[in-house]
Amino acid sequence: MSLVLDCVLIDCVDLEVMTSFWCQALDLEQVWTGPSGGHLLTATDGSGRRLALMPSHSTKAAKNRVHFDLRPDRPQQVEVRRLEGLGARRIDIGQVDVTWVVMADPEGNEFCVLRSLAEKEKGLALNGG
Repeated sequence: MSLVLDCVLIDCVDLEVMTSFWCQALDLEQVWTGPSGGHLLTATDGSGRRLALMPSHSTKAAKNRVHFDLRPDRPQQVEVRRLEGLGARRIDIGQVDVTWVVMADPEGNEFCVLRSLAEKEKGLALNGG
């Protein structure tokens, strides 16, 4: 038996702000509004990637137990600046001397922006590994 991760759901207080942010951040489009008012977002590239945003009355109160690690196809700092322009912010959760940037979406949900594959490979070559 095998399982496939079909969709990740995020609870949101401001569904419109979060839909706009994640659609722009991950190149998604809203394709459906469910009976509970949630939004289903799918990738515009036809890859089948999906994210669902569910309405919630409670705000985020603690560190997320699950978060995204996002790998850009452009230099990491360029992507971080783009995400900041969309409403994300850099946050400090105690990370020290790491190659990723910890950020939060407009409602404070943590995610990490990794180095691009080109930056990662360059770093491995410089470090002899």
